[in-house]
Amino acid sequence: MSKLDELIGELCPEVVEFRRIKEVAEVGTGSSDRKDAKDDGIFPFYVRSKDILKSDKYIFDEIAIIIPGEGGVGDIFHYVEGKYDLHQRAYRIHFITEEILPKFAYYYFCNAFKSYIQKKSVEATVTSIRKPMLEDFAIPVPPLEVQREIVQILNKFTLLSAELSAELSAELQARKKQYEYYRTNLLSFAEHEENVKRVKLGDIATFTYGYTDKALDTGDVRFIRITDILDSGTLNPAGAKYINLNEENSKYLLKTGDLLMARTGATFGKTLFVPDDSPAVYASFLIKINLDNSIILNRYYWHFAQSSLYWNQANKLVSSGGQQQFNAGAVSKIDLIVPSLEIQEKIIDVLDNFDTICADLNIGLPAEIEARQKQYEYYRDALLTFAESGTIISRQTDRQTDRQTEHN
Repeated sequence: MSKLDELIGELCPEVVEFRRIKEVAEVGTGSSDRKDAKDDGIFPFYVRSKDILKSDKYIFDEIAIIIPGEGGVGDIFHYVEGKYDLHQRAYRIHFITEEILPKFAYYYFCNAFKSYIQKKSVEATVTSIRKPMLEDFAIPVPPLEVQREIVQILNKFTLLSAELSAELSAELQARKKQYEYYRTNLLSFAEHEENVKRVKLGDIATFTYGYTDKALDTGDVRFIRITDILDSGTLNPAGAKYINLNEENSKYLLKTGDLLMARTGATFGKTLFVPDDSPAVYASFLIKINLDNSIILNRYYWHFAQSSLYWNQANKLVSSGGQQQFNAGAVSKIDLIVPSLEIQEKIIDVLDNFDTICADLNIGLPAEIEARQKQYEYYRDALLTFAESGTIISRQTDRQTDRQTEHN
């Protein structure tokens, strides 16, 4: 039996009292807006979302739980100790009783508040919380010894989870840097070898702009847009849109190995290697790059377009106006090294293997991080569900009942 089990068995074997927030805490909002925040301020400024900015002034100096009233409802909680300012649409919960450890309450909010507020929240442009909903939320009040033990256990889990996530994220970044190092060297080492050419892309390729149409939720073929190209240069399997095929847009059908490049906006320059022959047409903000395959292979160019050798040039060639443009005229100026087809195939084999390893890491490491987070949530929930068999006891209600009994 664990120490926690012993404490529960000794101190609260049958029932745990629940108290509503309005009975044990002050609930209020701030008065500041985003205009009060500054990047180089002194104290934290808690806002409606996950962002925490800085403010030179502060209103509160306390231990409290901060919950956004809009956006991220039921998902975002901040535990604060000390001075802070508060957005006018965020709530502060400051406990006024010594019967409840604020950190214990914080963990319980993380565990149980979302399901509660989903039933109570107000739907407008965003889901929002109203003060009476928050005040009516009930939390368990086991003995302080039990609360302290739960907090100690969950603090350890939180620390271990954060350390593991940081370790796995660092591993992923290290592998990506290693891949980039080898890719850059493989794509540039052959410059002084025999049968190697340095060319402008416009000398070995033609460019075709995509088709303009309205994206639909259903249709004959997928309609690939700039938002469908991931940073990795692969096709996003989620959020697919479609169009109906006709004689005009059938000219824009794609096949395995075709190259598409985003030509505008923040995603400019991202290049997709079409993965298969699934029926698809490409949209007008994309350019299809048609290479002379007697000189350069599509897959070789795709690897080049993921490298710093490409991006260092693209960032200089893109237009610097309000909406960045990387049109056919700009991309045609890209300079690259083109070895023999035999050497290209060897480089492709090596980089494809690296790409597979990194893709596996991109899937595996985040999955491991998510699994650890779920494990933490499982133990957190398990530690806090002992109280669910309890009864909500409102002392205010008890006093009202006593007065009613005396009256009768």
